Amino acid sequence: MPELRKDPIIGRWVVISTEREKRPDNFKFSPKNFQEDDCPFCEGKESCTPKEIAAVRENKTQPDTAGWKVRIVSSNNPIFRIEGNLGRKGHGIHDQLNGIGAHEVIIETPKHIANICDLSQEQITEVFNCYVNRIVDLEKDQRFNYILIFKNYGWGAGATKVNHARSHLIAMPINPKRVKEELVGARRYFDYHERCVFCDIIRQEKEKNQRVVLETDNFLAIVPFASRFPFEICILPKLHSCDFGKVDVQTRKDLACILKEVLSKIKKGLEDPPYNYVIHSAPLRRKDKPGYWKTIDEDYHWHIEIIPRLTRVAGFEWGTGCYICPLPPEDAAEFLRGIKI
Repeated sequence: MPELRKDPIIGRWVVISTEREKRPDNFKFSPKNFQEDDCPFCEGKESCTPKEIAAVRENKTQPDTAGWKVRIVSSNNPIFRIEGNLGRKGHGIHDQLNGIGAHEVIIETPKHIANICDLSQEQITEVFNCYVNRIVDLEKDQRFNYILIFKNYGWGAGATKVNHARSHLIAMPINPKRVKEELVGARRYFDYHERCVFCDIIRQEKEKNQRVVLETDNFLAIVPFASRFPFEICILPKLHSCDFGKVDVQTRKDLACILKEVLSKIKKGLEDPPYNYVIHSAPLRRKDKPGYWKTIDEDYHWHIEIIPRLTRVAGFEWGTGCYICPLPPEDAAEFLRGIKI
């Protein structure tokens, strides 16, 4: 019989469909062949991208030349543009803003490597260092309320036909609905329990050890109790913090370690499927701008969501907001634990 499970943070229901249940190894990905486009992100192709915003470089090398480890440029096809003002307008009951923001591409390696898990831990740490540095810089812009970092890996996850490891950073003047749902749910839980719901999830998952994929000194990787998708994974810092941008350098090294191993397990166990990851952090907060509750530092908890793209969202999901997952999270976690890297 199908099983309904409720997400403890935002209250979303999911269906764990035992009738449609598959064995974990039935989800192995069958890649579609396509002709890869010429890569503009490799070292030596710096003139093929917009001008460099920032980079991790060898000594005495100049911007927009070879000699870099991680390079950050503006997107060629930006969702938001940095020039202009917000231009708030009202049209009856409708609200409107200009599409002001920033859309940056973090090129994660000078080599033509597709999956970030194939980079060294040191290189992934440099990528995280760049994430944090860009957040610190962009949060100075008073027009921005939220900064989202995400990765599209593979054609099935929204990437282009260029297999070069990169991720995106988007600063925007609004708070995304998906993040708001987490913020409101976390505050509601805190108001009642006077505890962080994410911290409680960490404690319970460690005690039960049914859905834990991997644990390091600073992080816990789990398959969520109410997973929307097979092999969905959440990486949570064990030390409570609401801001990814305040993670210290040593903790970033450990984050690089767990991300590399989790994604390597997915690559090996599921034959390199496309995936997305997103970093959910608290909104930008400024003392001169009201609108954030006083407990946000205590009730919210930043995290990374990893979603392998193994199933499709169809009419039921669009119509209800209730997802169907054809694999129990406990089985997915057990399968991934068994993958040796």
